[in-house]
Amino acid sequence: MRAAVPEVDSSVDSRPPVPAERGPVVVVGDPEPAWRARARRLRRARRAVGLFLLLCPVVAVVAIDASRRAELMGTFQGHYRWTYLASVLESLVLWGTLLYAAARRTGWARWLAAALFVVGITFSFGGQAYFYSQYHAYLNIDVSLFASNFMDSVLNQLFADIGNYLKAKAPPLVAAIVMLVVARRVIRPRRIPAIVACYVAPVLVIASFFIPTQHRHVQAATPDVLYLHAVGGLIRTQLGLTDQSNQLRPRARASLPVEPLTAKPPTPRNVVLVILESVRADAACIEYDPDCQRTGITNRLLPKRFPLNQMRSLDSSTAISLAVMWAGVLPTEDRETLHTWPLIFDYAQAAGWDTAYWTSQNMMFGNARLWVKNLGVSKFVAATDLDPTADLDMGAPENLLADRVNSEIGQLKEPFFAVIHLSNVHYPYHIDRNGPLPFQPWTTSKAPEDNPHFFNLYQNSVHQQDVHVARMIEHLRSTEAGKRTALVYLSDHAEAFREHGQMGHTFSMFDEEIHVPAWIDAPDGMLTDEQARNLSAKKDAFVFQVDVAPTVLDLMGLWDEPGVAKYKSKMPGHSLLRPELTSQALPMTNCAGVWSCAFENWGAMKQNMKLEARAWDTGWHCYDVAADPREEDPLPLERCGELEALVLKTFGRLPGKKPD
Repeated sequence: MRAAVPEVDSSVDSRPPVPAERGPVVVVGDPEPAWRARARRLRRARRAVGLFLLLCPVVAVVAIDASRRAELMGTFQGHYRWTYLASVLESLVLWGTLLYAAARRTGWARWLAAALFVVGITFSFGGQAYFYSQYHAYLNIDVSLFASNFMDSVLNQLFADIGNYLKAKAPPLVAAIVMLVVARRVIRPRRIPAIVACYVAPVLVIASFFIPTQHRHVQAATPDVLYLHAVGGLIRTQLGLTDQSNQLRPRARASLPVEPLTAKPPTPRNVVLVILESVRADAACIEYDPDCQRTGITNRLLPKRFPLNQMRSLDSSTAISLAVMWAGVLPTEDRETLHTWPLIFDYAQAAGWDTAYWTSQNMMFGNARLWVKNLGVSKFVAATDLDPTADLDMGAPENLLADRVNSEIGQLKEPFFAVIHLSNVHYPYHIDRNGPLPFQPWTTSKAPEDNPHFFNLYQNSVHQQDVHVARMIEHLRSTEAGKRTALVYLSDHAEAFREHGQMGHTFSMFDEEIHVPAWIDAPDGMLTDEQARNLSAKKDAFVFQVDVAPTVLDLMGLWDEPGVAKYKSKMPGHSLLRPELTSQALPMTNCAGVWSCAFENWGAMKQNMKLEARAWDTGWHCYDVAADPREEDPLPLERCGELEALVLKTFGRLPGKKPD
């Protein structure tokens, strides 16, 4: 009998129960899960990239500055080191706050912050890059206060070189946009700090316009901070909150009285003074050369002229040069003297001479109209009289000036003294594209690599100006009065083309800015034999613009008059018609009571020896311009003898440096 087998219920699963699914069991001491480690690393990387982005603008601006000024930055000591560090901090806070606010996920304020960041980076970085390429120094508040008086002039320059200006702006614009896009992906601003940043950022931008910074001489601040501070100066001046414009421009002149004079020339004479604009000595034919093309028409027209190969201005600013040439005074005279010392016009009128002033210069430029409004001339013509739309910098086209001079010069009563003052060779250099352009190839680009071709543009402008000068001279010489007229010809100053890292003028005392063409021409029989010999002897002698007024007065027969003698105390020059030379040391400066400078620069010259310095220089430089005409090899200071003592007595310090 078998044992009974229990019956199994097939409806019941006989398999062991499966445990309910549970989350992972974390045992203390086990490794962190891979997904969490990856997330942590990602957050850290994002924070690192975000921090780098916030630091990127200030790191970039310091690196860029060092690439341009490493040697100078290495000389920062004491106060200047601290001002530079303060500007670094300002730059960090400003750009970091703007970018942090712009990275916010929501809200309209983030777009304002983004716009301020992109525009600010583009203009402060790009603007300084362009400015430094032109002037070897940064835009600062002194320049903006100066330029604020000439807004049209600033715009003219930018439009004339718009290609290079936009090229300078493009890299920082692209970089700013890239930083903004990346910041919005990687930076996770917290709600409250982000809201605060959005409100604080615009305030910081406005504050940057007014926060003081070390902007003069060595410019011990980052370029972006210098730029923003300059913008603040421009805004304040435009709002009428500063008085710099009144200090920097000429005011109306009121000459001291000149008693009646009697002209005693050896033969009846008229005198015409031709003043060029920005023409350097090597851009003109000073002495006759049948093969010279630079100013070839006047060269061929006046082969018997008396060349003055070593004429120097004592500045490189038109307003200062006019004061020196017309009044015979030094550029270092005080503002009152520069606005009151009698001019050649005053002496001529005191002797009963007719007078005229014809210019293509735009008198809207820097109060120029005030400077000449009281000349008392019987003929006065300026740029806007010739063309109401005359360019602020270049003035009216000089074919119009030649037409007016030729139509009016015959109306002057003899004897007469007249000034023909040109302007078309001021940057951006006027040319008629349908006129002669012998210097090829030429370009309007101021890029360093285009410098030779840009100089050809300048030389073509000089050449075309010469066409109009020659037309006026030829007409004058064809008249009866012209047979009795002496011509004195020179430029107000010269023009730099990167010889010492700078473009243009008013920035230095180097010869590329002060060595100017000059000559005198007189019809046969007008000069005595002795006067002709003395002029011939000056061909290669070092002469200066302080000699112009004495020479013109001597041509007029007035230099020995008692009424002139009382004013000779401030006239250090000598007549070029006489044996004497101006051999004493003469101070030179672009920072004068009649015209302020954007960057301080001054020095002194005695014959061929010159001492000079600019605002960013750390010491004086001595040159012998006869032996070293390019001024490439500074000499020991003792070689300049008394010049160092003279500049220290006159100016008290190096340019841009605080008094001891």
